Amino acid sequence: MPDFFRMGLILMVVGLTATAILAGTDSITKGPIAEAKRQELLHALQQVLPPGFDNSPDQDFIVVNDARLDKKSSPVKIYRARGKGADLGAAFTVIAPNGYSGDIEILLGMAAGGTVSSIRILSHKETPGLGDKFATTSWPDAFKGKTASNVKWGVKKDGGDFDQFAGATITPRAIVGAVKRGLDFFVENEAKLFAKAAPAATKAMEVRP
Repeated sequence: MPDFFRMGLILMVVGLTATAILAGTDSITKGPIAEAKRQELLHALQQVLPPGFDNSPDQDFIVVNDARLDKKSSPVKIYRARGKGADLGAAFTVIAPNGYSGDIEILLGMAAGGTVSSIRILSHKETPGLGDKFATTSWPDAFKGKTASNVKWGVKKDGGDFDQFAGATITPRAIVGAVKRGLDFFVENEAKLFAKAAPAATKAMEVRP
């Protein structure tokens, strides 16, 4: 057998073997990776949803499009929390597009009736040590228990009730505004958000301002 033909055959066998190994590894790790992501999502939801739910919010969701949650009206999942058959609340992401360094992604938890249960910042590009004090202080706790009417929505510099950060007003102003838009969206659409009893909707539900 000519050398060039033997070399080509060897390379082909090596390539097929490597492809088989990669395919097998992907098959083995796909399930654990998906479960790890699910547990991460559940942990985040547990941090912001009202307590007492007995369903699996990560599997009980609908998808909506609303510019108040994402200025591009990209699909947003609304995770619903239920306990003993009652609607307890929901969690969803809200994008603050006007942070100092860009978008701030917020996970907002709402209790039935229109009360903020908690918030969590999922991602941001704010300046470390200056604009990211929401991550190093208890500042996000100020939103707990707030409704559309029991607080002045704005930072104190703008006449509101929420503290701004020393030397960094843009970031808290953006977060306060985004949370308020999320609250307004929930209050206006609460009945519709819980109306679909199916475990999960695969088709986006249009919710317009």
